[in-house]
This record gives sequence, C-alpha cells and structure tokens, in this order.
Amino acid sequence: MLRTLMDFFRRDARHAQIVLLAALLVHGLLNLHWSLQLPRYAVLIGSCLAMQAMAVRVLDLPLSGLKSAVITGLGLSLLLHVGTLGTAALAAVIAIGGKCVLRDRGKHVFNPGNLGIVLTIILSRDAWVSPGQWGSGALLLVLFGSLATMMLLRVGRADVAFTFLGSFGLLQFARTVMYLGWGTDVFVHQMMNGSLLLFSFFMITDPMTTPNAPRARIVWGMLVAAVAFLLADRVRIQAAPIWALFLVSMFTPVFDRLWRAARFQWSPPVRNTQINIDPITS
Repeated sequence: MLRTLMDFFRRDARHAQIVLLAALLVHGLLNLHWSLQLPRYAVLIGSCLAMQAMAVRVLDLPLSGLKSAVITGLGLSLLLHVGTLGTAALAAVIAIGGKCVLRDRGKHVFNPGNLGIVLTIILSRDAWVSPGQWGSGALLLVLFGSLATMMLLRVGRADVAFTFLGSFGLLQFARTVMYLGWGTDVFVHQMMNGSLLLFSFFMITDPMTTPNAPRARIVWGMLVAAVAFLLADRVRIQAAPIWALFLVSMFTPVFDRLWRAARFQWSPPVRNTQINIDPITS
C-alpha cells in the first residue's frame, strides 16, 4: 500500500502539490473558520477546471493539464479574497487563460495563480489578499515548512524558496532590528506570517515559471525578495511578494536566455520511449 502510494507521487510531482494544498485548505476550514467561504472555493476550483477543460478540447491538450488547474484553483482559494462569485470566476479565467496566451518559446511567463490574483485586483475593486488570514505562530511555521519542503525537494525548487526567504528575511531584519531598533520578536512575527510562507513554498517555487538554470534561480529569487522589500517598505503595498513576483516574472525569459538549461518536466521521462512533452501542462 505504502509502495503504491509512493509510486503515485513519484509519477507526477503535481500529485503531491494537490494533496498538500488541499490539506492546507482543510486546515483553514476546520481550524480557521473558513467554512463560510465554501462557495468561493467551489467557484475558483470549478472555474479553473472548466477553463482548462475548454483548453484541452479547443487546443487538443492532454487531460493531465487538469491537475495543474486544480493546483491553480487551490492556490487562488488559499490566497485570494473576493466580494462576489463573479469576481472569483474572473480570477480563474485570467489565471488559466493567461497561461495559454502569455508564453515565451512554449513556456508560460507568469505563475497562473499569481497572474490571476494581480490582474483581478487591478481590473476589479472587489478582490484583495489578506496577509493576516492565516495568523502566525510556531505551529503554522512547522505546518508550512515541513509539508512544503517535502514537495519542493520533489520538484527541485527548494533553492528558490530558501533564497527568497533568506534574502527577504535579511532585509527585514536589517530594517526592523538594526535600523528601527525594534525587538527580534517583531521580526519573527513578520517572518511567520502565513501568507508569506504560503507564497514562498507554493507560488514562487512553481517549476514551470521559474528560471531553468539553478544559478539563474538564485539571482531571480534574490531579485524578487529585493523588489518585495522595496514595495513593502517604500510603497506600503500589502502582500508585496505577490506583486514583486508578477513584476520580476516579466524578465524570466531574459534569465533563461542568459543561463541556458533544460526545462522542467512534471512527469519523469520514460526510458527507451519517445515522449512528446506538451508545453501547456501547468
């Protein structure tokens, strides 16, 4: 039984992502009183699946892309707040539609969930991100850290998460403790924000939209951290990392040209079998 389960996760890293994101959503429903938002979650996930199914039919894409639509829907559910269900549907349409349209050499430029959040906030007055909805505390840190690290080691993007968190943490420490003279407890509270951890482990690490080369990912992660810090400190933007990722992602094709490397594949290649990898799988 255990062996079968491990084989299931090894076949496609998206299986682990779906399980982990769903577990976080269940945690919110059971422990953080999110049950009143069930219609929003249903619309977000359902609309993402509907859009992906349409793309499968119209563009003749593989059904495996529906797994990525579930991941996008879960990500939107965990981060995005909307006032109406119509706005939720709009976010899903932007996320999945943008993935199919905004591409560079077959690779989509923006993380679908990130694109859906940012453009929905810009286009409507009915959407926002609430950094405090997860609360804070050691238990939350352990929850995000342990579950997410397992997933990251599977898809090989732990370097992005820890580069971003380390760089952003150093900048925050320098400002909060060394410059402003506040206590380290304030700094720890800032870094244990649930939305920040969710972003660090599940959004910025998207293997389909991060740079291909390890060295490029390190520089890229530091750049996202620097932009996020400036937006939070100077512009006073809430959920600054999400906006920073959107801005820096525009330059991901440049990173891929400067540091060339093989693109990530969700499913490991099968020996002695020719595989046609469809570019729209996430």
